[in-house]
Amino acid sequence: MSQDLYELLGVARDADGDAIKKAYRRLARQYHPDVNPDPEAQERFKEISLAYEVLSDPNKRASYDRGGDPFGGAAGGFGQGAGFSFTDIMDAFFGGGAGASAGRGPRPRERRGQDALIRLEVTLAEAAFGVTRELKVDTAVLCTTCRGEGTAAGTHPIPCETCHGAGEVAHVQRSFLGEIRTLRPCAACRGFGSIIPEPCRECSGDGRVRSRRTLTVKIPAGVDTGTRVQLAGEGEVGPGGGPAGDLYVEITIAPHATFTRHANDLHCTVTLPMTAAALGTTLTLPTLEADVVGEDGPADPELKTTFELEVRPGTQSGADRILRGLGVPGLRGGRGDLVVTIIVETPTKLDARQEELLRELAAIREEEAPSGQVRPGQKGVFGRLRDAFNH
Repeated sequence: MSQDLYELLGVARDADGDAIKKAYRRLARQYHPDVNPDPEAQERFKEISLAYEVLSDPNKRASYDRGGDPFGGAAGGFGQGAGFSFTDIMDAFFGGGAGASAGRGPRPRERRGQDALIRLEVTLAEAAFGVTRELKVDTAVLCTTCRGEGTAAGTHPIPCETCHGAGEVAHVQRSFLGEIRTLRPCAACRGFGSIIPEPCRECSGDGRVRSRRTLTVKIPAGVDTGTRVQLAGEGEVGPGGGPAGDLYVEITIAPHATFTRHANDLHCTVTLPMTAAALGTTLTLPTLEADVVGEDGPADPELKTTFELEVRPGTQSGADRILRGLGVPGLRGGRGDLVVTIIVETPTKLDARQEELLRELAAIREEEAPSGQVRPGQKGVFGRLRDAFNH
């Protein structure tokens, strides 16, 4: 080759092995025939491959730097030098490729198990104040017969005769690229490097069996629908008796008869007759704590199971009263509020006396023929934008 090999790869003459490998990877991605079908690109790829074959080998590089023949006088050409294989090309494209697999060896039988998920429905009070529950879960557990080894009593795995314990076998092909050598998992032992001659009858060689067991889970105060509680190491035991994954308990909150939850705030609605709304009154309403009180009453004498709601005279329908600190405790501290919406109920049926009294009240208030108050409709977004530009 007339062109300097360092110039072909675009590296300095004092470049180290990593720089040469990076340069080759970059050029291989550009000129490889599978990427660039141009015949000139194929010739270019042969040249840079030959340059890499020489410069990546310390002995050949030293011979080339001294002006000698790096191939020792043998007929040069792509793929003809000793030591160049498909491993180099795979390394250029995949950062290791077949070469990386050669260093893996047999894969272990013992592997980490998968995580598991179970859904748990709790009441609103349980979600707010926390609860401890017992769960029945069906997961893979360690086989007690073989203790995870997967072998029958008195037996052990033996080395695979096909791959001799390597877990991989080499496949060699010849192509225009030269000799292509790839490593594949051994089909006889499935890449483990060993074979179980007599599998455990209980687990069929897997080292684990499925079993139903009971777990105790503590649900912290303040969880909401969708919150997941993690139980480390309580998931599926891995193949070969490997470490168990984690168990996640996903919370779902059942609907409540009185309260609805929005973040850490509670909302409820109270319906009042129009006379109570007009004159004002005081209502006794339950708190969420009332749901956790047993038959013997509250264990904590300071636990508030009810609260007094003062309805001011003239309260309008749809008015909200916000009671601070009566909502749901937060997971990270603090507590939300209780929002009480008051709905004023208008009577639909009146007897003669009630109708007479209401008509008398209307006369006193000069409301026998009210004209009503017509308010302009609320403008939309574009209307407000138009007014803002006009001003």
